[in-house]
Amino acid sequence: MVTICEMSDSDDDDVPQLSSHALAALQEFYAEQKQHPDPNGDDKYNIGVIEENWQLSQFWYSQETALRLAKEAIAAAGEGGRVACVSTPSVYQKLRELRSKLLSVCLFEFDRRFAVYGEDFIFYDYSRPLDFPGDVAAHSFDVVIADPPYLSVDCLRKTAETVRYLTRGKILLCTGLLA
Repeated sequence: MVTICEMSDSDDDDVPQLSSHALAALQEFYAEQKQHPDPNGDDKYNIGVIEENWQLSQFWYSQETALRLAKEAIAAAGEGGRVACVSTPSVYQKLRELRSKLLSVCLFEFDRRFAVYGEDFIFYDYSRPLDFPGDVAAHSFDVVIADPPYLSVDCLRKTAETVRYLTRGKILLCTGLLA
């Protein structure tokens, strides 16, 4: 059993004090928080700053995979190109981390935590594949990188509908075996 507060008979009877166990747990918590950068801070484009949410079927790419995909997208889009990252936040983060000013990048993502990316973030629900803000024009991206959030035929079909709408022709599709 862990005691949260201990009372003493001193003059400070009205001031609760943490037990040694609770104080140790609090210090451990603060130490862990210091290890995780602020998602609104300068490191917000680093992979892992926003942690995976398995309830949303999120699994980030490794640093190496995200870097490889980002480099492929940069090469395919060319200078001044536009890249759409559909359900691929770790690739978006890597593109931004590379600070590639030579292209425009948008993240189409269901998880609203990524709204910290401002105008680059576009809410995306694969079940409504063409439900975009009015300023997202058809065939307006040189490259579309997509990784459907679920391994189902329905999800892949709807993601493909999104990709067809967004792309001018170049597609990088990342997925596993369909269930």
